Amino acid sequence: MEFSELIKKRYSVRAYKPDPVEDAKLQQVLEAARLAPTAANNQPFQLIVIHTAERKAELKRIYHHEWFLQAPIVIGICAIPGQAWMRRDAKSYADVDATIAMDHLILAATNLGLGTCWIGAFDPKAAHEVLHLPDNVEPIAFTPLGYPADQPGTKERKPLSALVRYEHW
Repeated sequence: MEFSELIKKRYSVRAYKPDPVEDAKLQQVLEAARLAPTAANNQPFQLIVIHTAERKAELKRIYHHEWFLQAPIVIGICAIPGQAWMRRDAKSYADVDATIAMDHLILAATNLGLGTCWIGAFDPKAAHEVLHLPDNVEPIAFTPLGYPADQPGTKERKPLSALVRYEHW
């Protein structure tokens, strides 16, 4: 699919079919995340693939909406700040790098006919407990991964003129 079509086609899926995701497609979306650019190519993140069938009660602690549990897979991305490049002012790029990787994963999923929904409003404490995350690891985002059972709605976006400035503020 042509890239401009792909970014227009992507939407936040909130209903999923129970159909399994083929392993080849799962590997393709994971590979897209692996290939994402990261500061100094440090790749300070880990992806956690969770099959929802046997873990619905646990996953509901992380994010409580039922549609989150409909997809056969949930993928979490976690940053490892200690492995990240640091800007001179000590800003760690771990969360930025993880975000870029998750975006690559989501766009690759859309290209393969799979649905996703970026979840940032999860419970980080529950994520640490359910996924047995070490203290030095920060959960950044989650997405269900599966075949959409809904249709995209109208996307409301600001006009470009409201988002872009030239040369200065």
